[in-house]
Parts: sequence; structure tokens; C-alpha cells
Amino acid sequence: MNIKYHAQFLLDREKDNPTAKLRYRIKWDGNIVAFNLGYRVEVQKWSTETQRCKANTTHGHKKIPASIINRQIQEFESACQRTFQKFEVDVISPCSKQFRESFNGEIGRTPKTEIVEEKSFFDVFDLFTHEESRNSYWKDKTLMKMNTLKNKLTEFNPDLKFDNLDEEGYNKFQHFLESKNHKNSTILKEFKSLKWFLKWAKRKGYQTNSYFELFQPKLKNIPKKVIFLSQDELKRFREYAIPENKKHLEKIRDVFLFQCFTGLRYSDVFNLRKSDVKEKHIEINSIKTSDNLTIDLNAHSREILLKYKDEDFMQNKALPVISNQKMNDHLKELAELAEIDEPVTQTYYKGKKRIDEVLPKFSLLGTHCGRRTFICNALSLGIPPQVVMKWTGHSDYSAMKPYIDIADEIKATAMEKFDLII
Repeated sequence: MNIKYHAQFLLDREKDNPTAKLRYRIKWDGNIVAFNLGYRVEVQKWSTETQRCKANTTHGHKKIPASIINRQIQEFESACQRTFQKFEVDVISPCSKQFRESFNGEIGRTPKTEIVEEKSFFDVFDLFTHEESRNSYWKDKTLMKMNTLKNKLTEFNPDLKFDNLDEEGYNKFQHFLESKNHKNSTILKEFKSLKWFLKWAKRKGYQTNSYFELFQPKLKNIPKKVIFLSQDELKRFREYAIPENKKHLEKIRDVFLFQCFTGLRYSDVFNLRKSDVKEKHIEINSIKTSDNLTIDLNAHSREILLKYKDEDFMQNKALPVISNQKMNDHLKELAELAEIDEPVTQTYYKGKKRIDEVLPKFSLLGTHCGRRTFICNALSLGIPPQVVMKWTGHSDYSAMKPYIDIADEIKATAMEKFDLII
């Protein structure tokens, strides 16, 4: 049996919207089905002839590369072909419902409205991590976080069921996590990840328990203190004379200072290519957010780039960036040598117990402190938040509030210097 069908990718266009939903429509024997690929495509970057996104383009507000969308298109085409082949072997021309169910199985998608065959809690968790990590392109850190949560849930109750997670079940799991001597901030993150999974499982039809939408852990938590270098500390760190036997720390300092004067995340400075460097600015596509950013150069950042202009690094990198872990270790060492040792009080809760831990600042330094240093000092110098946000890629003003509060404190302290005038 040979089933004749016609399949086509279509764009669901909307008035005055440059992007459109991408759908896959299949016709055969009087039947029509359509599937949403889950991406929005920029209309001008779509080729009707090839049924693909044009090469080397990006799409939607998340700037999804064409290669990723085109790979999904290929998967849908292959799934369609396999689905029809199965029915041809059974000498059956499927109805729309039969085809839809079989096709969804091929691409690992289950209908949202149906309660699918019963699976164990942890079978569904594995399916969640498999599908979401593939569809949302999880980083290793996210996958590790979810695997850690699964291990804790397994230890808590190896026979856990969705119905167990009622008010009593949630409280028991909270007490279990507290017994592991976790900080409250860690426990809250675990509940946030668990809610993510349970919301997905409900949407997919694997469970109907909605208590997770109501549960709020009663745990005290204090926002983590923003660690950054003040202008005086930045000057001391920059001008510190590195000993001859520690010259390897010079490149570490240069990369960190570049972050302090540009606001780049570690991932972006690691990925910075010489081709991204222009005369008065750098142009990057942020690794974390996929935003296209233009960051103006100042005398300090330009000097660091010129220092390494003629050096050849792998993949045409602009700066000698090493692994994040090694750089963090070396930063702490260098900051200690430069006497960046102001006592810093870190406050957190474990259950009801408040813990105040005093540590020297150098022990808290990491590559992300470079970005924080840039933001805090830029604001304290009077640069408007909206300008800083354009450089850093922050789209949410609330995300800048902790830095604005710090800048206000710095300005208030600076004003007190007038009190010394006689």
C-alpha cells in the first residue's frame, strides 16, 4: 500500500507582526492535520522554495539560529515519513486522530488534553528532563541541577507518587531538605525546580494534582549580598605590582579588568573574537540571552584589547581567557595579594537559625564580580540606568534595582565627605 500525501510548512502571519508561527500541515485521503513547531519565524528570513529558514539568520526575540529551526523541520519531515510507513505496513489509511497520535509519538509529544498511560513519578521525571533538555537546549548546569533534585526526591521517597505531594507531603519534603543542613535559599531553589517539573507534568497530562500552585515554603531568606570592587579597590587591584614568580596572574587580571570596564559576563568575554572589536566599540551576541549588544570602549578596556591585539589565540579570541573555575581560583589569589581583604558579612538562614559569616572580600571574588563592579561603579559615577542597561543587556528595570540601591549608598557616603570641610 502506498499512501499519497502532501506536506507543507506554513507561516501563520499576523498583521503588523514581522514574525509568524511555523506550522506543518499534512493532507491525505481527505484528511488534514497541522502541528505547531514551537518557533516563531521572521517572515523576511523564510524561504518558501526550500521550506527552510534562510542560512545564517536568527529568529524571534530569543534570536534562535536558523540551523536549530531547520533541524526541527527535518525532524518533523522524517517523523511524517515514518508515520505513513507504519500505516502502509499495516495496510491502513489512518484517520486524522490515528495519524496525530502516531506522529506525536514519533516526535516525543503527547496531547495536552489527554491523561496519558500511567507512568511512575520518576519515569515522568526522566521524560521531562529528556524532552525539555532537548527542546529548550539546556546547559549542563541546568541538567545537573534537575538530576540533583531527582536524587533528593528519590532519597526522600523512592516510591513517590504525584498524589503524595499534598500539603503534608510538601512539608515532609521541606523537613527532609532541612535535615540535610541546606541553606533556606537552596531549599527554595529546589522547590522552584520541582514546581517547574510538576507544571510540565500537569500540562502533558501525566498528573492532575494542582497543590503545587498553592504551596509556599515558610522559610526566611535574605537576598545575597552583591560583591563588587569599589573604585578604590579597583584602582588598588589594577596597580598592584605582581611578583615575578606570579606573572601568570597578569593575564587573569587583564581579563577581569576588561569585565570591570565593559560589564561582560564570563561567557561573553570567553567568546569574544577579534572580529567583534571595532574602533570605538565591541559588538557581541550574548551567550546567555542571545541579545545583540554594542558596548562602547573606554580608555581602560581599549588599552587591554590593544595589549593583546597582535597575539594569536585559539579560535581568533580577543583575550587570553582560561576556564571559569581556574580563573576564579586565580582571582582569589591575586585579590589576596593585592590586599582586597575588607571583612564582608554574609547572612543566611538554615531553618529558623540565622547565620552571620564574616569573610575577607578576596575569598568571595569570582568572574561575575567583574560585571557587578562595572554596573555599580557606572551607576555611582552618575551614568543613567537606562544607558547601563543598554550595555549590559538588562531588559528588566527591576533587575537593576539592587545595583541602583548600592549606587545610592555610595553617593550618600560620598556626600558625608563635605562634613569634613571646616
